[in-house]
Parts: sequence; structure tokens; C-alpha cells
Amino acid sequence: MAILKLSATERRRLSAFFTCLVLAVFAWIITVLSNPKPYIVKSVLDFRNTPQKRAFHSLQSDTVNVTVNGNGWDMLFSKMSVGNKSISVDLNSLENKSYVVLSSQLDQINNKRASDQQITRFNPDTLYFDFSNRKVKRIPVHLVTALKYQHQFYNSDSITIKPAYVIINGPASVIDKITEWRSDTLRLDSVGETVNTTVNLQPVNTGNLSVYPKSVQVTVPVDEFTEKVIEVPVKLINNNNYQDVKIFPQKVKITFTTSLNRYQSIDEDFFEATADLDLWRLHGYKELPVVVSKIPAYCRIVKVEPQNIDFIIKK
Repeated sequence: MAILKLSATERRRLSAFFTCLVLAVFAWIITVLSNPKPYIVKSVLDFRNTPQKRAFHSLQSDTVNVTVNGNGWDMLFSKMSVGNKSISVDLNSLENKSYVVLSSQLDQINNKRASDQQITRFNPDTLYFDFSNRKVKRIPVHLVTALKYQHQFYNSDSITIKPAYVIINGPASVIDKITEWRSDTLRLDSVGETVNTTVNLQPVNTGNLSVYPKSVQVTVPVDEFTEKVIEVPVKLINNNNYQDVKIFPQKVKITFTTSLNRYQSIDEDFFEATADLDLWRLHGYKELPVVVSKIPAYCRIVKVEPQNIDFIIKK
């Protein structure tokens, strides 16, 4: 393949040519971007002065296309400009009508913007709203948790939430569908002691809906757990014909874990073990499995010995 060889003078000329070409292109780009040029951006509507006596919800998206007077540079960097992404809209006129014309508020909107970022039009220009009766409702807080405990540490009692209920206020058609209000997720790792903290509630994502309060106080009782073994008598159930049935053994050993604070107070009265005679009568079981039907809160069964019992029916 032939290789083009240039002299030193020719290389200097070629280098000067490409340098001038790059500078010309750069100057052209600067000139084009500096020229006035309207451009369109999407902006989120931030409603203020909402009606106090009328519940409503918007019939369209809360995002509109906004035409802005600017230049090529403004258009190029519009997506990086946080100030252009939210427009404050006054809803005071909804007290006596069901729509808002954005262009009628153009002057007050532009007064809050830079002189070289003035808005000329909106699409859509008119926002329509649907009205319904306002309703107030008291609903429970649903605490969302993601808790990881240290080894042998668990909840030692019920988690308390204060307040346990929130007040929601808004359109009846929306309020009637809400049965609880979720919290932000309470995430904790290596928990080894009682937790007292503030948890925020999920923010409102529906227009003209309010929730009070915005946060709750949460207490998570935590204690170290240890094993304990007790003997519990087995109770025979579904002996509908009152047959004389003897069971062997009459008690079972239940191994469970419980918090250190409750260790001394828990005895056999806190548990109930049952055996179902219908399993023999209806299904022909030769042994009856033992079911622990009553367990204290925050106790965890480790094992039951024996898991099955023998029985004799006297005729």
C-alpha cells in the first residue's frame, strides 16, 4: 500500500487547515446556540391556595409542556436546571368554578423566573377538576419493618406506635378506599436492645388529600431469649361419644425460647397441648399427633417430646 509522505511545510499547512476548520465549527455552534430560540420543557405543577370547602382531584396529569423564551444554551441545559421543573399554580379560583386557566396566571408565574427564562405558553393551558364531598376519616397506621436481630435477641412484646391512628382529609371517593396508612420502612440491623425512634409516614400522592400527623413514635421492645422446658398435660378433643380413653404419656415436654424477663413467670398454664380423637375415628390413626394449640406471645417452640401419643379405648 502506498503511503502518502508530506513535507514539513505541507504538514504545517494541513495542521493549520484542520485547526481553522475546528475553530470555524466551534464558532458556528456558539453562534447558533446564542441565537434566541423558544423551547419546550416538561414542568410539574405545584398547587397552592387549595380550596378549603371543596374537595377535588385533577382530571389530567400534574405535568404540562411549557414553552420558554430562551436560546440554544438554555435549551441545551434545561434538563439540568431544577428551577424550571416546578411551577406554582394558584387554585383560589376553584372556590367558585371547576377549572383553572394557566395563561391567566402567566405574569405572576414569570415574576418568579429569570428574565431570560420567561414562559410564553402552556400545553394544556386549562386544567379541569372534579369535585366531591370532603370527608375526614381516622385510620390505623401500618408500620413497615425490616429488622435484623443479634443472635438470641427478639421482640419481647408488641411493637407500640404513637399515635396508632392518623387523620386523613380529602375527597370522599378517595377516602372511602383507604383503610390504613403505611409508614416508611423501619430498617435496623444487629438489634440487641429496645428501640425508640421516630418513623415518617408515607407522603401523600393524591391531590387535595392531607394526613396528620406526618410521623409516629415507635417502640420495639427487645430482649435476650433463652430456652426453657416444661411438662404440659395433653387434652383429648373430639371425644364426642364420651368413650373411656387412656392416653400414654399423659404429659409432653415442650422446649421453647422466651425472653429473660418472662422466664420465671411462664409455666404450664400458659400452654395447651391437644390430641384429636377424630383422627382415629375418621382416619384410623394408630397414634395421635400432639398439637400445641396455645402458646404465649413471644415464645417460640423448639420441640415437643413426644410428638405422638398412644391411646387405649375401653369398651
